Amino acid sequence: MSEHDPYGTGYGNAYGYANPYAPPGEPVPPPPIGPEGPGVFPYPAYGYGQGYGYGNGWPGAPAGPRNGFGVAALVLGIATAVGFVLWPLAIVTGVLAVVLGVLGRRRAGRGAATNGGQALAGFICGLGGLLLALLLAVVFVARH
Repeated sequence: MSEHDPYGTGYGNAYGYANPYAPPGEPVPPPPIGPEGPGVFPYPAYGYGQGYGYGNGWPGAPAGPRNGFGVAALVLGIATAVGFVLWPLAIVTGVLAVVLGVLGRRRAGRGAATNGGQALAGFICGLGGLLLALLLAVVFVARH
């Protein structure tokens, strides 16, 4: 065991790993320095292109799918279908789910989104919950 061989393997550097290119018993040379100098990255750091609009952030890159309407329609549609007993809130969320579902389907039809089925499911859940909430509201108002 030595300073350069803390694990007693008979070869290696301070970390216990062997340098396959160094002759036995020789210290491991430092890594090479690039033309930019030590500590300088020859490429842009992570996150460089952010802020260039839609897409992945790099200029000239194609924009990614715009799936927000379909996702929002599905979330609101499920919330409406499950929570229709809170009929005043369910009427609002149901209308929003139906509108966002239609907008999401149109966007998917143009090819700007990839989740047309998700938008359709949000539309259906929102419409079903909306009809149940409206029926519950009519029964509630008729009884009082």
